[in-house]
Amino acid sequence: MKRDSIYYQIFKRFPGLLFELVNDPPLEAQNYRFESVEVKETAFRIDGVFLPPVGATSKVVFFAEVQFQKDEALYYRFFTESMMYLNRNRFQYDDWFCVVIFPDRSLEPSDQKTHRIYLNSNQIYLNELGATSQQPIGINLIQLTIAPDETMAEQAKQLVERVQLEEIGTLPKNEILDIITTIAVYKFSTLSREEVEAMLGLTLEQTRVYQEAKAEGREEGREEQKVEMLKLTVPLLLKTGMTVEQIAQQLKVDVEAVLRAAEQNT
Repeated sequence: MKRDSIYYQIFKRFPGLLFELVNDPPLEAQNYRFESVEVKETAFRIDGVFLPPVGATSKVVFFAEVQFQKDEALYYRFFTESMMYLNRNRFQYDDWFCVVIFPDRSLEPSDQKTHRIYLNSNQIYLNELGATSQQPIGINLIQLTIAPDETMAEQAKQLVERVQLEEIGTLPKNEILDIITTIAVYKFSTLSREEVEAMLGLTLEQTRVYQEAKAEGREEGREEQKVEMLKLTVPLLLKTGMTVEQIAQQLKVDVEAVLRAAEQNT
C-alpha cells in the first residue's frame, strides 16, 4: 500500500486529525495547516509540518513522521531536520513538538538513549489505540491503514456506514469516503471496480478516486491512439523525403516519438 501518499492525503485534507492522536493539543488545532517544507540551505525536505494559523495566540509548530518500516537512522534524520527548520525560523514559534506514528512498537529505533532529550514529545502506536468501535471516525480512518487483509474489508465497510449515518462535525463526509476508497483500492489493487463497490457498499462513480482513475484511463486511451496514428503516418511521411524533425514539427510531437514510430516499422 502506498502509505506515504495516503497519509499525505489524510493530513492535507484533515490536519486536525493529528491532534486527536496527541496529548495536550493546541487550542486552535482545527485551524492548523499541513505542509511539506524545505530547509533551503540543506538537501532536507520535511514532509509533515503542521503550522499554526496566522494570528494564533500560542505559535506551536508540530513535526510529524509516519514510519512503516524499520529505520535505525529515523530519529537522527527526523530531529536533525526539525532542529534545522527551527533554526531557520527561530523567531516564528513559541514551542514545538515532534509526533512519530508507528504501526506498532517493533518498528521504533532501538537507540532511544541518544535522543532521550527529544523523546518526551509523542510516539503514536496505531495498534495500541484501542478497538475501532471505541474511536472517533478520524482515528478509525487512520487505523484502517494498518488493518490486516482478512478484516480490512469489513472494517472499511463499517467505517463507510458510520460516515453515512453519524454526525462528524467539521470533517467533510465525501472527502472521508474518498480516502476510504483510496485505501481500499491500494490495498486490493487486483479487485475489479464491481468487487470494490460490493465490498464497501459504495458506488465508485460518486467518489473522487474513481473519477480520477476514469480520467487517467481516458488520457491513456488518447495516448494509445496517438501512438497508433504515428505508426501509420510516420513511415508514409518518411517516404516523401521529410526529415524526422520536419515530421515532428508537422505532427506537433517530439522527435523521440517520431523515432520510436519509425523503429517499430523497420
